[in-house]
Amino acid sequence: MAMMLLIATTASALQISKNPPSKQLKAPWNKGGMQTGKYRNILAELGYTQKQIDERINQVCYELFEGPDKIYFEVGDSMGYISDVKNNDARTEGMSYGMMIAVQLGRKDMFDRLWRWSKKYMQHQDGDLKGYFAWSCRTDGRRNAQGPASDGELYYITSLLFASNLWGNNGDINYLAEAQFILNNVMGHKEGDRGGNLINMEHKLITFVPSGWGANYTDPSYHLPAFYEVWARYANDGRSEFWKECAAASRAYLHKATHPQTGLNNDYSNFDGSALPRRGFMGSGFRFDSWRVPMNIALDYSWSCADREWQNDYANRIQNFFYSQGVETFVDQYNADGTAVTDTLRAGNYPKNLRHSLGLVATTAAVSLAATNPHRAEFINHFWASEHKPYADGYFDAYYDGLLQLFAYLHLSGRYRVIEKK
Repeated sequence: MAMMLLIATTASALQISKNPPSKQLKAPWNKGGMQTGKYRNILAELGYTQKQIDERINQVCYELFEGPDKIYFEVGDSMGYISDVKNNDARTEGMSYGMMIAVQLGRKDMFDRLWRWSKKYMQHQDGDLKGYFAWSCRTDGRRNAQGPASDGELYYITSLLFASNLWGNNGDINYLAEAQFILNNVMGHKEGDRGGNLINMEHKLITFVPSGWGANYTDPSYHLPAFYEVWARYANDGRSEFWKECAAASRAYLHKATHPQTGLNNDYSNFDGSALPRRGFMGSGFRFDSWRVPMNIALDYSWSCADREWQNDYANRIQNFFYSQGVETFVDQYNADGTAVTDTLRAGNYPKNLRHSLGLVATTAAVSLAATNPHRAEFINHFWASEHKPYADGYFDAYYDGLLQLFAYLHLSGRYRVIEKK
């Protein structure tokens, strides 16, 4: 099935991308922020001024959280939610992403509002799913589903630990206790329990969902080994060595889940990294979830640098593939071997078109933090030049494209950090 390519980059933006700052990028750093306390501002290294960088991040924050296409909405005097506005719901993905962004930017009011809404409407306080969060709710708080999606818990726990380190636990919210409540419940299940553990105990890998069929496989975009290292340092839940083992297992899994030539991965995979051969299942292909993998590997490189040689190679492989497709024209869905897909996932209610999506433009730029290839700066300059605006078919994703755009700018500016305990 042939698909039309749609691009959201304007002619003026393309002109900018042909005239980027002229400075040369240095080699990737060989130590992570957990060791040095320092984080690379690759945008400044490339020649963008700090004023330009700050203004760009402020602009993206305004568009996401305050502007006419915002995805953040306050409720009363103490709560707020982030909505996937095209689907008119609030998801643990977006809520926990919002909390991570808020703590990274020091926005305590926003963080607390998102947490209170999450706890009130999404978190199970008892039963088989105690501690877990319903992955999708209507914007009035009514649940669309009861079950969790494991990446939400991953971000909730890590952002709460950072909040504990940054703001302490003597205010209205005991952030450390909230993180421990989640951990102790989502990891407290025995074999055969209906709820299931967040982490598969045999493989030490995160599940796609902790119960049912989804507990038997994983999602490469859920793998953030450095998060486990944060848990080992700061959760104080008695599982420090286990979390270090999970970090190592997650890195080893990514070696197997990414294609040896293209660097691409399938949206979902077995715990051994192989594709899920399921009829009619769209998890076999590099699609929307997969966009996050390059940025997640960049995060692990920036924070931990524990798998440096492989991550250098991965960054080069995936950027070389997208470079071969055209930095300004690559599409947002492929088979893992780099061949064209015969069908695409639908985005919202829009046609099944292939697009040069901003979210993927953002993450392929972020992985430049680990890359050594000679064209890595082109991905950053193209990202800088790309605007968040509707595509040619009218499709506009304020939520997913917007959040990945902001995360990428935080990474590239050195502002996405491990928040150490004071």
